[in-house]
Amino acid sequence: MSKILLICMVMFLAMSTNAQDSTVVRIARLQIDPSQVEQYKAILKEEIEAAVRIEPGVLSLYAVADKNNPAQITVFEIYASDAAYRSHILTPHFLKYKTSTKEMVKSLELSENEPIWLGTKK
Repeated sequence: MSKILLICMVMFLAMSTNAQDSTVVRIARLQIDPSQVEQYKAILKEEIEAAVRIEPGVLSLYAVADKNNPAQITVFEIYASDAAYRSHILTPHFLKYKTSTKEMVKSLELSENEPIWLGTKK
């Protein structure tokens, strides 16, 4: 193996480890007013699309609804760093989402999580 290839591999592993260590993973569990679920989902979709498209620090945002209780929404959030998360919650699209859905959200539980391993297919 050439020295250059070995150096590149070591640098890649170091960058991957550092990225994994600084990654912020949050889970939001929301209970939505059942009469406003469709409207809520449309606003949430708009916010997620904007965040992923515009913000380089937003790595992934996934929203799912419980099959037996569609008013129970879970959002899985992955940010490149704490600074990326703090920046995200100050963006115009996030603030619009929070303002627009304020009366729709009946409860919100947020949890910060320690990533063990984040895998995805490319």
